[in-house]
Amino acid sequence: MKSRLSGLVLALAISLCALPASTFVVAAEPAAATARTVLVIGATGRTGREVVVKSLEAGYRVRALVRDELRARASLGSEVTLIVGDVRTDEAIAKAVEGADFVISALGSNVRNDPSNTPELVDYGGIRRLAEKAAESKIRHFVLVSSMGATHRDHPLNRMYSNILTWKLKGEDALRVSGVPYTIVRPGGLTEARGGEFLPMMMQGDDLSRQGRIARADVAAIAVAALDRPEAMKKTFEVIASNATGQPDWATLFGSLNADAK
Repeated sequence: MKSRLSGLVLALAISLCALPASTFVVAAEPAAATARTVLVIGATGRTGREVVVKSLEAGYRVRALVRDELRARASLGSEVTLIVGDVRTDEAIAKAVEGADFVISALGSNVRNDPSNTPELVDYGGIRRLAEKAAESKIRHFVLVSSMGATHRDHPLNRMYSNILTWKLKGEDALRVSGVPYTIVRPGGLTEARGGEFLPMMMQGDDLSRQGRIARADVAAIAVAALDRPEAMKKTFEVIASNATGQPDWATLFGSLNADAK
């Protein structure tokens, strides 16, 4: 028995070492062998990190597509499986999506840190590629964190950041036509508050007269709560924090929203 066990351990070690270091980083799996896998895009960003935390808390396996393996490991910890790649390439996205059940994207361009990280290439091009590969892989549900104001071409953010909201809207549209079950979350101003203090206020119509702020942690909680919920699918909504407190009734909140027009 000891000999057989030693052989199994050695075989496992050899198989793990055979994985390409540039593609996969092995992480600990959760105790539940039946846990489904969430691919988080933009996982090292401030909202993305909250999505990772909420996904792990909910019992999902978490996979992240990252460009910097060392930075991502330091930021995300050992429980997350890392796939090294870039949303601007089809090959990286195909590897990341393969075998996942769900996708949550908190992706956002940042030309100040990387001039090549433009809204056109990231907020639109990256999301379009993700949606296409998600459709091919039959992803069960794709939750996209976009932005309030996406439908307003004259929004000041468009003038400040290379038409970022216009490109985010194009990314939304690419997801809508992909055939993948989706939910699009458009938060208002994002804060670093701890979350859970106020109930979310969900709205539709992208009416900027009802602006507000919301904690990144609460946006992440909404994204994770939406996963695999029929009442959340094919819906786009804006969200800010309300003044009310308590535990959110997700079925009622998502169920109160209208589905997107076909």
